[in-house]
Amino acid sequence: MPRLLLIFMLVLGFQGACATPEFQATPITLTDQVSVGEVYQGIRLLGALRLNDVERNGLRLCGLSGLAWDEDAGLLYAISDQGNLFHLRPEFDANDALSGARLVAAYPLRDVRDQPLRSPWTDAEGLAILNGDNGKPDDTELLISFEGKPRVVRYSPAGLWKGEKRLPAPLRDLRNYRHPNEALEAVTVDPRWGVLTGTETPLRHDPDGQIRLFQMNGRFWRYPLSSAPNSALVAMEALPDGSLLTLERAFVAPLRPLIISLRRVMLPAVDRAEPLSVADVAVFNSSQGWLLDNFEGLTRYRGQRFFMVSDDNCKFWQATLLVEFALLPDRPAPAAP
Repeated sequence: MPRLLLIFMLVLGFQGACATPEFQATPITLTDQVSVGEVYQGIRLLGALRLNDVERNGLRLCGLSGLAWDEDAGLLYAISDQGNLFHLRPEFDANDALSGARLVAAYPLRDVRDQPLRSPWTDAEGLAILNGDNGKPDDTELLISFEGKPRVVRYSPAGLWKGEKRLPAPLRDLRNYRHPNEALEAVTVDPRWGVLTGTETPLRHDPDGQIRLFQMNGRFWRYPLSSAPNSALVAMEALPDGSLLTLERAFVAPLRPLIISLRRVMLPAVDRAEPLSVADVAVFNSSQGWLLDNFEGLTRYRGQRFFMVSDDNCKFWQATLLVEFALLPDRPAPAAP
């Protein structure tokens, strides 16, 4: 073989090995016991994907911790612990089950000076959407809650800073949290109560096993966490019927079961002071054959259909899993022991 041809082939091979990988959304099976389209406790499973770790615009698709569906734009927004915002477009098969996704865009979240966020300000966790289903594609805003530096910030879909919500006094001081990494994991917008946010674990002086869900005016409700060891609130979504769907993750150690709980929360009427009513909808336990990871993001798609996503912490031994499911009406599962 001529030497120049050999060198040319070696160069092509090196470039191929070093080429930036393409985005892939690979269908996977979460359990052999429940197929796509089948019912598990209070949900119907509608598909699951594994998203690979790629870069877009120099931003790494990993550590996804919040989701929001924009009906007007047909986009699924995802935020990462690294302070990045991704646009995904889910794809569905002939049975309308989740079968794939495309990565459309990626933006860094920016600060008030229009500079990309830098640590320790990057730890975006909760995501909610405003004006995402009003027929006007250009007025969407995102609400993002943060850990490390607790705050709730309004952003454009391109990651531009639009303003900050004033938090209730107990949430402004990091010393009130049990750990800087256990702050504002969850945020949502309820049509009656406005912006709601919740801490991952109880505040420093609150009882174990009980967190508080706050309105921005300081009013709060006490929310009893699942009895699964170390269960923590990681996401919540306001539903049209006035309830909340919450997502909890219970992790103790690598060799102990990972437990993911979807729970339904009935909020009281505006003029009544009542305790929250909380019931399990579906509980997933890795010791029972479920392929699970660190699920932290949740959003309503259409009707009673939802997406949830796992945070792989940007570690090669974890996975970013995107799951679609449908919430069955009035079929909560018994509370897990």
